[in-house]
Amino acid sequence: MTSYMVEVLAKKRAEIAGEIVAAQGLLRKLADDLSHVDATLRIIAPDVVVEDIGPVFRPPSDWSKRGEMSRVMLDILRTARAPMTSREIASQMIITRGLAADTATLNLMAKRCSTALRGLANQGLLQWEEGAAGFEKLWSIAT
Repeated sequence: MTSYMVEVLAKKRAEIAGEIVAAQGLLRKLADDLSHVDATLRIIAPDVVVEDIGPVFRPPSDWSKRGEMSRVMLDILRTARAPMTSREIASQMIITRGLAADTATLNLMAKRCSTALRGLANQGLLQWEEGAAGFEKLWSIAT
């Protein structure tokens, strides 16, 4: 093994270890904040059982509401001049929804689009054909 590889791996390990330390610090702070809120609740409302208050999940801003993604994809395909790949549809969705136009968002949205496109095809709303490269599907509205 070359010294270059060892150097790069050591640097990567240090970065990951640093992220872990930062995450643990944040977790400690959140736990302290939660205990302070619990204590305040016990003082001002002693009849409230703090442990019965469950956590709330807030989905990220790039998540869609139920059916929203399918509607947007169908609108994109209705106005398309030619069949589109899931990545092209994802790119249009990012623009339509005003999301961050970076590679990570595009990759994530392309995966979500692929799953939703297959579901729409199973419902008979979409059809697909093999792309020129042979490994990609070109999607269009079912006729």
